[in-house]
Amino acid sequence: MKSELDTSTLSYRDKMAIEEYERLSPRLLYEIIRQDGIEELTRPTKALIFSGITAGLVVTFSFVFKAIFTAYVPDQPWAHLITNMGYTVGFLLVILGRMQLFTENTITTVVPLFNPLTWRKVTAVSRLWLIVFISNLIGTALAALFLQNHQAFNPEFVNAMHEIAMHVKHMTVSENILKGIPAGILIASVVWMMPSVNSGKFIMIFFFIYLIALGDFAHVIVGSAEIAYLVFQGDASLYDYFVTFLLPTCFGNILGGTVVFTMMIYGQVNQEIELRSNR
Repeated sequence: MKSELDTSTLSYRDKMAIEEYERLSPRLLYEIIRQDGIEELTRPTKALIFSGITAGLVVTFSFVFKAIFTAYVPDQPWAHLITNMGYTVGFLLVILGRMQLFTENTITTVVPLFNPLTWRKVTAVSRLWLIVFISNLIGTALAALFLQNHQAFNPEFVNAMHEIAMHVKHMTVSENILKGIPAGILIASVVWMMPSVNSGKFIMIFFFIYLIALGDFAHVIVGSAEIAYLVFQGDASLYDYFVTFLLPTCFGNILGGTVVFTMMIYGQVNQEIELRSNR
């Protein structure tokens, strides 16, 4: 069918030039992410733990720099357009640094599950999710503990961090679930687009994370740093941390990143994969 549609008479050199600039097809994007997922699933436990803890520590800079931007920007209706730029810092460091962030794994490591789906694959994905999730939480808890040392920050920054964290605390269970779904979809979109973006990775990540911040969507790892910050101060309880925030937001992120985005992507490429495997 493709040969019947393609009736061009371009030279071999012209065709090579076109192929060089041709966009990656959804099937090839899927295959690239699948290979990345296989690599992640086979990494040693120790490497996953250290990478996950580091990611938790580093992604907390999103909380810190949003507070720093907030402290410097006047309280005006347009202020959120500026302050939310600080939220991108931690994600840029983690994603470009190829550290283990749980919400990225909701698409990368799920893709290898399909075609065929086996219990061995499910066990491998569950192992990686559990290790990375707990490691991320350890990292954010350590970062939140360090943030209690107010000598490291100006009083204006401390007040801004407390204000941001209190906003997260006041979210209800249903709000955390619903706000977690768009965040999961947008993070999965970043992962999906990474292979097709070369020199523009920084701008692409910045844009999508900025949208998460502007939309006031809930991200389970950054939010865990914010709530842990309040727990160490005595302004939030472990119930607030685990029941009100952590579990509902984690569910929302997984629902958006895995159930909505990844399943839809698999439906898009499934027939092409089956046709090529039957050849």
